Amino acid sequence: MGKEPADDGSMERKIRDAAERLFLGKGYALTSTTEIAKEAGCNQALVHYYFRTKDRLFEAVFAEKARRFIASILDISNEPIPFEEKVRRKIASHFDMLFENPQLPFLIITELVTNPERLESMKAAISSHFGAVHAQFERELAEEAKKGTIRQISVTDFLITMLSLNIMPFVGIPIMKVALNLDDEGVRALLLKRRDENVEIVLRNLRP
Repeated sequence: MGKEPADDGSMERKIRDAAERLFLGKGYALTSTTEIAKEAGCNQALVHYYFRTKDRLFEAVFAEKARRFIASILDISNEPIPFEEKVRRKIASHFDMLFENPQLPFLIITELVTNPERLESMKAAISSHFGAVHAQFERELAEEAKKGTIRQISVTDFLITMLSLNIMPFVGIPIMKVALNLDDEGVRALLLKRRDENVEIVLRNLRP
């Protein structure tokens, strides 16, 4: 049996980061493990050693993105701040994650359309973490509705509204750049304004 490569985890990290850049830039189907190895500065054997297949590498990249976002939401939920401020921060945190990874919606949508079975692996990657967020936020919504500060609303309806509002601007970026003749700075300004507008729309939707 061959010896394991002596590594402190930095090479595994480099491979994951390289894969993330290529998946987001080119998509899953057009990215090869050979390209990932070249981008990471290693040989293809190391890519297979750490992640076995391109499929597992993609799932590792997606799972990490999901965990980071869910962790940020949990941190916000645990802060001793008013409910409305928590909602503001949750919406903004989701938008900021997309702002930092604007190609992520395209990658996920494309994968789910061309590879529907991917949904199960994505679900498995977030289920344990998402369950805690869902249960906690459900309690918060119920408590606020009981106080009369918001209307009765389910977590599912809240999420559909938030996701629809936050994801659509990023899906529409290529069209907006051409239709509105925007440069990169113009797109940035438009998106940041949209983030603030989305927060206000969701809060208005919650009010009784």
